[in-house]
Amino acid sequence: MGDAEIIPIGTRGRPGRGTGTQPSSAARGLAAKRKPTATKAPAPSPGTAEAATKPDPAPASGATADATAGPPSGSTAGLSARTEERHPLAGVPAGDWLAAFRSAAVEVFGDQWELQLARFLAFLRRRVAGEYVVDEYGFDQEITQQFFMAALRPIAEKWFRIEVRGIDNIPDEGGALVVSNHSGTIPVDGLMTMVSIHDHTGRFLRPLGADLVFQTPVVSSLARKGGATLACSEDAERMLRGGELVGVWPEGFKGIGKPYAERYKLQRFGRGGFVSAALRTGVPIVPLAVVGAEEIYPLVGNLPGLARILGIPYLPITPFFPLLGPLGLVPLPSKWLLEFGEPIRTDDYEGSASEDPMLVFNVTDQVRETIQQTLYTLLVQRESVFR
Repeated sequence: MGDAEIIPIGTRGRPGRGTGTQPSSAARGLAAKRKPTATKAPAPSPGTAEAATKPDPAPASGATADATAGPPSGSTAGLSARTEERHPLAGVPAGDWLAAFRSAAVEVFGDQWELQLARFLAFLRRRVAGEYVVDEYGFDQEITQQFFMAALRPIAEKWFRIEVRGIDNIPDEGGALVVSNHSGTIPVDGLMTMVSIHDHTGRFLRPLGADLVFQTPVVSSLARKGGATLACSEDAERMLRGGELVGVWPEGFKGIGKPYAERYKLQRFGRGGFVSAALRTGVPIVPLAVVGAEEIYPLVGNLPGLARILGIPYLPITPFFPLLGPLGLVPLPSKWLLEFGEPIRTDDYEGSASEDPMLVFNVTDQVRETIQQTLYTLLVQRESVFR
């Protein structure tokens, strides 16, 4: 095959006659025809296609060129090269601010946000003005109900999913002594018992705390405002005679600090001081069994030497603490069961019954055995630790 003839594109088969500096007439016919301009137009603003094809219009006759003047209506071609800086919040309508505030208030306080906000402001006014009541033990009912209970309630309902049984055994009024087992490495069970009783009966449980609670800064003040008082016979008897619902955990630190291998095995109940207080005041004793608290911080070890240096009863080691640091302080979401037993009456005994050591021992042992047997029953009924 011979050499093919090369035909230039766009010349209809006819070779062009370009001079080297100017394209041929056929090539010039392919290009779009443009009007020659005297000066090069400035680069248009990004995103404005109209500005890329249209030159700037000439100013009207007699008009004064002003660098800060805006472009004509409906046109972006006359934008000035110099822009005026404005505040980021400038130009936001007041209605938008009000709508945003209303939306945030509904999100925080609910549909009745105006009423809730008014109550909150009234609460602040009372606190600032000192128009609130604190009893002789330091108990602040308003703070406890509005803040402490509100903070503990989601933990009890959503995290531990507490199931309460036998709540009818708590008297509606008058003094009574609630006696419970103690566990959990950290005394969270006392706080959960307080919020559970309040939500089901409307009554405030007044816990008896150990000396360490009232020797710890911040914790001491919070405990007093929450209704706790020192675990001594004098304060316990005064509150019982005053018609308060008092809570006691006779196992003390031996209960919450026992190893995980000994879970749900009650420790010694002391010398029966709580029974003597109940006998002297004639109030009923309500035994309480708590299942679920043993698993929130499984205690697998202890550092007694370091604990003595820090002045605390024990320094726990769990599968997650101190290995995971602060994250190890998050309690495991175990399933909790609280069962209040039938009240043990003490008003049938004579006034001097509290001085009989054998009677005090028998009643103490009765309370302890009631709680222990209830724990075994609840453990059998519980399907799983976390369900």
